[in-house]
Amino acid sequence: MDKGILDYGVGEQVEKFLLIKNATKGIASNGKPFLTLILQDQSGDIEAKLWDVSDQDETIYSPESIVKIMGDIQNYRGRMQLKLRQIRPANATDPVHVSDFLETAPIEKEVMVSKITQYIFEMRNPNIQRITRHLLKKYQEPFFDYPAATKNHHEFVSGLAYHVVSMLDLAKNIAELYPSLDKDLLYAGVILHDLGKVHELSGAVAASYTIEGNLLGHISIMVNEIGKAAEELGITGEEVMILQHMVLSHHGKAEWGSPKPPLIKEAEILHYIDNLDAKMNMLDRALSRVKPGEFTERVFALDNRSFYKPTFHK
Repeated sequence: MDKGILDYGVGEQVEKFLLIKNATKGIASNGKPFLTLILQDQSGDIEAKLWDVSDQDETIYSPESIVKIMGDIQNYRGRMQLKLRQIRPANATDPVHVSDFLETAPIEKEVMVSKITQYIFEMRNPNIQRITRHLLKKYQEPFFDYPAATKNHHEFVSGLAYHVVSMLDLAKNIAELYPSLDKDLLYAGVILHDLGKVHELSGAVAASYTIEGNLLGHISIMVNEIGKAAEELGITGEEVMILQHMVLSHHGKAEWGSPKPPLIKEAEILHYIDNLDAKMNMLDRALSRVKPGEFTERVFALDNRSFYKPTFHK
C-alpha cells in the first residue's frame, strides 16, 4: 500500500500526490510573497512553504486542489515539515480524485446513523425527542459529512457525527453511574450542541468558516434553530428553553466562547463530555504521529504542551 505522508521519517524523500487543505499567503523577509501550504492525504497533513509565488501560483495552489510534489521531510522547530523541491498541479490524466486524500471517521456512516437514531428512540420526553429528531432530520446530510472543526479536533470527513457518537456513548455510561442525570436532556444536548456547525463551516472538504459562522457562530445559530423547531412543532414547554441553555453553555466559560456558564446539572456534564472527547481526539492524533520514546509536537489547544509516548506503549 502507498505510504501516507505521516509515515515518512525525517530525511526521507517523498514523491506523491497530495491535496491542498489550506493555503495562506505571507511576505518573506526579502519582501517576496510565499504560500504556507497544508498538504494532506488519508494519514493526516503536513506543512510546506512555497517561496517566491506569483499571483498565478496563488490561484493554482488553492484549497481542494490536488498537487504532485517531490521533496524531503525535515524537522523544523520540533514539527515535521515538507521541504518542496518540485510541485505541479494534477492534470486530467493523473489517476487521482479528491476522495483519495480525505481522512474520514473510523466508523462507517451507516453505523453512526443507526446509533444516533437509537439514542433518539430511547428518549422518553416527547418534546425533547421531537425537537431533536426534527433538527437532525433537517440537517441529516451535512451532519453526517461535516468535520467537527477546521482544526484541533475531529477535523475530518464525518468528524462531527463521530464526535457526537463518541459523546453519546460517554453520556450513556456516565448516566448509568449517576442515575439522577436526565438522560433525555443529556442525549439531546450531545446531538444538538454542535449541529450549528453545518451553517458555521463551509463543507466536508477543506472546511473554512462561512460569513454566518464568523458573524454568529454555531452556538447562536443553534439556539435560533431550536426556537424555530419548537414553533414549527407547536411545542411550548420549558424543555425548549432548557435545550437552548444546553447549547448556549456547552463551552463552559465566557473566555471559551460560552454566552452562558452551565446552570443546569446536565449542561455541566455536557461541557465535560464535550471537552473530554475533543481532548482525547487531539491526544490520539498527536501521539499517532510519534514513536514510543518520543514527544509529540506542541498541541496548541492543550496549553501548547508536548506529550510523551511511553516506550511500553504499542
